[in-house]
Amino acid sequence: MSSVHKIPDTEAERRLRDAEERLREAIEELQRRERSRADGSKPPCHHASDESCVANAIGNLCQSFLLSYGVRVGIGILLRAFKLARRQSYSSILDLKQLVSEKDLIVREEACRIGLLFGGFTGSYHALRCLLRKFRNKETPVNSFLAGSIAGLSVLALDDSNRRRTLALYLLARVAQCAYNSAKSKNKFHLWGSYWRHGDSLLFALACAQVMYAFVMRPESLPKSYQEFIQKTGPVAAPVYKAVRDSCRGGPFDVASLSAYLSSRKKFNPVKLEEFPSIIPCSVIHPDTDSCLTHNANAASATFRKTFPLYFSLTFVPFVVLHLQKFMDAPARTCWLALKGAVRSTTFLSAFVGMFQGVICVHRKVASKDHKLVYWIAGAISALSVLLEKKARRGELALYVLPRAGDSLWYILVNRLLIPDVKNAEVALFCACMGGIMYYLEYEPDTMAPFLRGLIRRFLASRISNPTPPSNRSASYTYLQTLDAMTKPKLQDSREAETSQSQKYNLESIPGL
Repeated sequence: MSSVHKIPDTEAERRLRDAEERLREAIEELQRRERSRADGSKPPCHHASDESCVANAIGNLCQSFLLSYGVRVGIGILLRAFKLARRQSYSSILDLKQLVSEKDLIVREEACRIGLLFGGFTGSYHALRCLLRKFRNKETPVNSFLAGSIAGLSVLALDDSNRRRTLALYLLARVAQCAYNSAKSKNKFHLWGSYWRHGDSLLFALACAQVMYAFVMRPESLPKSYQEFIQKTGPVAAPVYKAVRDSCRGGPFDVASLSAYLSSRKKFNPVKLEEFPSIIPCSVIHPDTDSCLTHNANAASATFRKTFPLYFSLTFVPFVVLHLQKFMDAPARTCWLALKGAVRSTTFLSAFVGMFQGVICVHRKVASKDHKLVYWIAGAISALSVLLEKKARRGELALYVLPRAGDSLWYILVNRLLIPDVKNAEVALFCACMGGIMYYLEYEPDTMAPFLRGLIRRFLASRISNPTPPSNRSASYTYLQTLDAMTKPKLQDSREAETSQSQKYNLESIPGL
């Protein structure tokens, strides 16, 4: 470029550009409402004027379907490539029959269901918004809430009620976050301690405490896929966890089954097992080594090797699919940011596993009787490893784990008959939460987390174009033109820097597991 303007690269200038963009959108919305009141006609739709409402809805449905389908398939292919590389079968990575065969890459049905979920919601939401504008002859927050709630029925594309419930609880946490931020910004309500620097880490610790307690004591309360992920990530075998669970409950455990497992270990030193033990010793928890420190170090190292491909896939693939042009502009930088983020996230998870096992071993050194509360405390302490993550990701991780904790607590309360078991309650909850999410997205977007707001707009508003401004030059129109004239040179000169910052922000905001 030949411009000599200083490239804005500070956080304050980026926020200023965001504020200018939101102001421009607000002025354009005001102009549309003024034009609608002036001519008495129905409010215009937000899609292109030369495109019908049906065509716009179908186009958004197809585009969102392809995006979400591509993300899921891309993650599956990359994980399959890592699996082949781990077997040192590098030549097979280039063999499409081994890389993407249906026998080894079973993602077709799941990818289609995810595509129908996102595509169905996007298409039906646009169609319902247009229908409500024409039927009610006005544009109000009720339209966004009703359209989002009805379009939420697309969650029925997922056939697993546990996944639907987990997703509904995740959205409930997000709606609660938006509602709280809205009330706090209006000085109506705020929680004590809400200004704490590590409040997000505290929330993450409480959620992890419930999840790890449920994994050890009530594993049936967790989704099967999540339970299997924790089991594969950790270094303790399932028979040992069952023995610990039986011991904490004061009942007998299957001595024969546990003895058969222990005898299969190469370095196991035989120990005498009682039918009613007060506590399961460390020699049973880690039979391959007598050193607790060595066991915990090996656990952290093994976790890093097992989970790095997953984290890299979850960081790299969504960015490439959703921001292909930015990836093509700077592929090396994108790969480097994805690699750096994956290493940091994998280190956090490895430290979590090592700390959890460390607390368990320390308890056995100082106590002679086990208690189920120990595993709740161990989960809370090990969650402090989240401090290894960047500040922006800690809140995302807390809101990711929180629904799992809520799902487990829900199951336990229903199982104990403390709350009723309502059929398809998760579908109704998902629909209500989607209505709330769309309301905040349309009318109070600043209350939403930047990652969630950007992700929804990427799927929902990919084909929206603003209508032509009115011919009458009101004060708001004149101000809008002045704002455009002031910001155009600045935006043109900072295009390269903004692209780089946007790449970095999007990669760092993708939540992990």
